[in-house]
Amino acid sequence: MIKKYKDILKKSVLFLALSTAIVGCVNKDEFFELKDRGGIDAAIWSTEGAIEMHLRETYDMSTPRFPHQDTYDRYPIHLASDENYFSGNDTWAKAALGVQGVLANNDVRFVGNKYQGSTFGDNRYFDIARCNNGIVNIPLGTLSDALKKRFVGQYYALRALNYFELVKVYGGVPLVLTPQSPGTLDVGGRAKAKECFDQILKDLDLAKENLQNITWGDSDGRGRISTEIVACLRARVLLYWASPQFNPGNDLSRWQTALQANKEAYDLCKANGRKLMSNYSDIFLTEGLVNTEAVFVRTYSATVERRGHNTENKVRPVTEGGSANNAFIPTLILLNAYPMKDGNPISTVGGNAKYTYDATMFWQNRDPRFEATFAYNGSVWPLSGKAGRKQWNYVNAAGETANYGVYSKKFSNASIASGAVNYTNNLGGSGMDWVEIRFAEVMMNYAECANETGDLSTAKNLIREIRQRAGIEAGNGGNDYGLGAISSSSQMRELLVNERFIEFSFESKRNADLRRLRRWHTLTGTIQTIRIELQRSGDKAILESAIPTNPTMLRRDTLDYNKKSTYNYFFKNAVLTPSGISAFSIPEYHYFYTFHNDFMYSSALLLPTIGWAGGSFDPLN
Repeated sequence: MIKKYKDILKKSVLFLALSTAIVGCVNKDEFFELKDRGGIDAAIWSTEGAIEMHLRETYDMSTPRFPHQDTYDRYPIHLASDENYFSGNDTWAKAALGVQGVLANNDVRFVGNKYQGSTFGDNRYFDIARCNNGIVNIPLGTLSDALKKRFVGQYYALRALNYFELVKVYGGVPLVLTPQSPGTLDVGGRAKAKECFDQILKDLDLAKENLQNITWGDSDGRGRISTEIVACLRARVLLYWASPQFNPGNDLSRWQTALQANKEAYDLCKANGRKLMSNYSDIFLTEGLVNTEAVFVRTYSATVERRGHNTENKVRPVTEGGSANNAFIPTLILLNAYPMKDGNPISTVGGNAKYTYDATMFWQNRDPRFEATFAYNGSVWPLSGKAGRKQWNYVNAAGETANYGVYSKKFSNASIASGAVNYTNNLGGSGMDWVEIRFAEVMMNYAECANETGDLSTAKNLIREIRQRAGIEAGNGGNDYGLGAISSSSQMRELLVNERFIEFSFESKRNADLRRLRRWHTLTGTIQTIRIELQRSGDKAILESAIPTNPTMLRRDTLDYNKKSTYNYFFKNAVLTPSGISAFSIPEYHYFYTFHNDFMYSSALLLPTIGWAGGSFDPLN
């Protein structure tokens, strides 16, 4: 998509120069926000290149990004969960989880300050304003009908995406559907949740209508909204509308509607050649049309200025140029969620279980996704292209500083040299694309709807495919994959929750799933992760001494760490708990946040959410 933008922008340089001369000095942010048609020559809406510039900025501000890529004010509260150790060390996340202090109205900024809007995450209503300008003004221009539809369809889908992100955390929100000047912004009162969902679905239907028969190529369309993406977004929206967060009374008709939409999305993806990648580890490493699983992506580049990200740095250890962030350090809860190689949970004893879980050798005989996702003490992780390189995580290991017992491999490109890891001066780092929707999610969503409407067989078949791709053993009869004991919708429901947890680990879905399923407030215990300690302080010198016959290799690299007696001789597993952290205590009213005072000033009709200070608005009203 970046190449397409460059080509079109080159063609529009002359026009932009002329229009700039006509309207005087207009800065970039004013151009992208397009506060009103009178402020900038309306002719831009008749020029493909100018619209492409505006649309590109709208994509950039609207499309989800790598989790924890952004550190804007208090955003981490929307990512806090039992998935990562980050939640135990970030002030706002701790408040969101109820483990430290009380989260107040002004601590919640998802719409931010009404006078800002040029940086991702400032205010979703500025992103919506961009969409409103495109939707209203492009039809008034002189482009061909085909071009108008192509552009307007994308704006409708992006507006739906923005409103959906708002509704997920606020419930009913103001519906602003016409262009407004930020200087006189008046959003009005909050609409009912159903009205918001209806508008989101209407926008997606209009997006589908306008984007029919449009096919994007790999070089000019990667990351652009298509009818396939629209169908998957619509299916996701209806899944939320049917889920306990928005459907506490469990209205079965909502599940039926969601089932139909999710089946349509699944069938369309299949018809378009979508299928699971054969190797779970390749999902984020493979880009373009050859990635058959990536449905909706946000494109990045390490060589195009301001189009990269610093995630590689946030997952790597110090020894290979990184500075691992707590956001990508797994909790014990996540580690224990992975089943054994036969698909049975680690708590299973007897019965048809083939493997017995060993808490000391916790990585052995686990679901292959465990090995693909985590770098534990002594595991092979060929960072910087070093074949056979082992990752050592014991406390004070040579070169390491964080003392984490387990790192995450997901989102890491091991071939990047240590000196090229950091994203600095708007270049470098990793150009890995963010996959917002992958076919595995489409399958999972379909399976959940099938299960909730009584079709256990379809749900099982879909999860069986996902587990087969993961590498879980077929088991009894060659078609079990750990599903043989599942005989009811309630059992399948619990399995699906756990399957999403591990399949999408660190993919910014756990917080949303816990909220959607109204399980967030049921979290118990404290946030903990594994810490690997030495049995004796003197063992450090032994482990890090050079092999006489090969001075470039340390003795620790010759250890058979999979032999329990050897592992126990040098190491012991301990639990790392953040200091000053109490047990989870999430208030139920946190399922729906309220608005920051800065945004409340946008309208005298705005009301805080029930449960929050001064709250009187029912988010499900």
